[in-house]
Amino acid sequence: MVQQAVQGPQAAYAKEMERLSAKESLLLAFKDAGGFKALVSGKTNDIQRIDVIERITALERLNPTPRPTTSPFLEGRWNFEWFGSGSPGLFAARFIFETFPSSLANLSKMDVFFKDGNAKVTASLGLLNSIESKFILQTKLSVEGPLRMKEESVEGVLVSPTVIEDRVPEQLKGALGQAANALQQLPAPIRDAVATGLKVPLSKLR
Repeated sequence: MVQQAVQGPQAAYAKEMERLSAKESLLLAFKDAGGFKALVSGKTNDIQRIDVIERITALERLNPTPRPTTSPFLEGRWNFEWFGSGSPGLFAARFIFETFPSSLANLSKMDVFFKDGNAKVTASLGLLNSIESKFILQTKLSVEGPLRMKEESVEGVLVSPTVIEDRVPEQLKGALGQAANALQQLPAPIRDAVATGLKVPLSKLR
């Protein structure tokens, strides 16, 4: 009985150390692969991507939460450091990559907010280094098992861009002012629609 009492805490401690080691190993793999910026710019190679995926799988096996898909710890805001096949972040990123040339736009960050069986992915992008916008993807989640969830896209919205005036080149400021004046001349329903964002057909996200 004494020996079992000693081994119990030791086994739990060893398990926790293994989990922390796997987490640190994954963070190093992210760094070696160039992180989120390298992933979205296509600068990661196949070996780096496989290495990161394998380390993610290894860490998932050590998850102390038995049913993460129904855990209250899932709810809240999470930042994307990586995304792969089947990820809600992949659909949002695909829309941006297919809509805007890489020479004009860049994906700076993504996060996802989980609440009450729904997810909202927000992708922040910069256009021409002087315009900021966001693409928001709303999805509905259904639990298919302790480790698996099914995702259904509900709505995609491209938020009206925000111009960072101090970054606009001098030669473009005149044209920018004319565009802003033209926008104000639009009928109120159209102007309001532009201001609140452009809804994206979900067929573009398949």
